[in-house]
Amino acid sequence: MATITTRTVEYPADGLTMVGHLALPAGAGRRPAVLVGPEGTGLNDFQRGRANALAELGYVALAFDIHGGRWFTNPQEMLARCTPLLADPDRMRDIGHAALNVLRAEALTDADRIAAIGYGTGGAIVLELGRAGAELRAIGTINALTTGRPGEAARIRCPVWAGVGSEDPIQPAAQRDAFASEMQAAGVDWRLVIYGGAQHAFHHPPTRADQTVLPGVGYHHQHAQRAWHDIIDLLAECLPTSE
Repeated sequence: MATITTRTVEYPADGLTMVGHLALPAGAGRRPAVLVGPEGTGLNDFQRGRANALAELGYVALAFDIHGGRWFTNPQEMLARCTPLLADPDRMRDIGHAALNVLRAEALTDADRIAAIGYGTGGAIVLELGRAGAELRAIGTINALTTGRPGEAARIRCPVWAGVGSEDPIQPAAQRDAFASEMQAAGVDWRLVIYGGAQHAFHHPPTRADQTVLPGVGYHHQHAQRAWHDIIDLLAECLPTSE
């Protein structure tokens, strides 16, 4: 296993001091880079681990923050923060661009080769980066089939991969259809994978015993592994570590 280095990075966004996790691959020379966006509960060790895993594969990876260092165990507090955020594309873009600027500023980052992946709210943020016309090589989301303002998906300049559970009440069939229609109408190179029997946040293993979860939220070990492999395949296709 390759030796990586990690560090905490603080930066301003959304009126808060964000606390991101930067993971750097071994060696010298500029590398492709990946943004990693957390779900609505916030940045925790799961996404930090994803960034570390990407660094082991040769990517510079930034797991970005969305709540100013907070991680929510109470779903109502999380919804109070995320619901207005998800309704405001400009706020989401500001959060995404702030993180993207941090990643671009890293000395090891090849600024012309950056992708973005995200879960839930973090996935919605990286989709908004695409709709804002950000220069990305790929966008991958799980549990984030948000639709944007009419016509803005035409600004997406890269392939989009999305994964969702078939039993996700937060991203039901109507939302899947709306997302597909938006991507298709905009001429985006898009893919949607529906994981049979999986619920919302199926990718995230259980964490703390005191965390309350909403109905329709549940971990699915097998599909979590499959979705991660699908994201790695997306990156290998669109953002190879040797180019």
